Amino acid sequence: MTTVGFVGLGNMGGPMAANLLGKGFTVKAFDLVSDLVAAVEGAEAADSAASAATEVDVFISMLPAGQHVRSLYIGSNDQPGVLDAMSPDTLIIDCSTIDPASSRAVAAAAAERGIQMLDAPVSGGTAGAQNGTLTFIVGGAAEALETARPVLEAMGANIFHAGDAGAGQIAKICNNMLLSVLMAGTAEALALGVDNGLDPAVLSDIMKVSSGGNWALNVYNPYPGVMDGVPASRGYEGGFLVDLMRKDLGLALQTAQATDSSVPMGALAHNLYQVLRQNHNAGRLDFSSIQWLYKPDLK
Repeated sequence: MTTVGFVGLGNMGGPMAANLLGKGFTVKAFDLVSDLVAAVEGAEAADSAASAATEVDVFISMLPAGQHVRSLYIGSNDQPGVLDAMSPDTLIIDCSTIDPASSRAVAAAAAERGIQMLDAPVSGGTAGAQNGTLTFIVGGAAEALETARPVLEAMGANIFHAGDAGAGQIAKICNNMLLSVLMAGTAEALALGVDNGLDPAVLSDIMKVSSGGNWALNVYNPYPGVMDGVPASRGYEGGFLVDLMRKDLGLALQTAQATDSSVPMGALAHNLYQVLRQNHNAGRLDFSSIQWLYKPDLK
């Protein structure tokens, strides 16, 4: 039986660890918030990240940002990272969405110790984590991915190999930048229609089967009352937070600057979400709440 170490048991990591347990894997779990470990029923509670990284076949992390991933694996302030506690036979899968440079730095440090690492950020949100239908966007060696595949399949429905170390992060950043642009444009078009007397549900039905159809419109409609089961139908609670979208857009701009790439739409989306957060106190709401920028009377 494969034993998996897991660090980072928040809204995404907790359900992912639970799905591993449900598929018969043994899970050694650690989080700085002990209640999150206790919430993953059946997991073996580790008393530290280093403990969760020892005597495991696979080690998974799901952390907020690049500095947390670097600190976990490489260490900081004279504190050793978990790489020093790991067996060379352990396969690392970092599912955090972070800057590609941090992913590559940690992968290089792991390689120096003979340890294979994959960056495998996910798409699909909290619902995908709970239902085991996440999409994994993987960077790293192809042979390492094949070793990891049974573990990833226990948590997700789609697995893509984007390329070498850091490629998973780049693909995820590109996807979320496009998603932000589509959501902003969808909210803008719906507001224009409503301002001119159209029913947002009727307009949505028209655009869904026309050339304006897109995921934000078809699956995650931002206008309240149009679609059941999406954040717009519950006051924009839950889902993918504005603060997380802002983080990912910041990563996109950082990545674009490093390669002298032009991303004017991504930069505009970043600014729009910044305004949404500041003017509407929406940082902890779903990113589809950008509808408020165009229709503040919906608040």
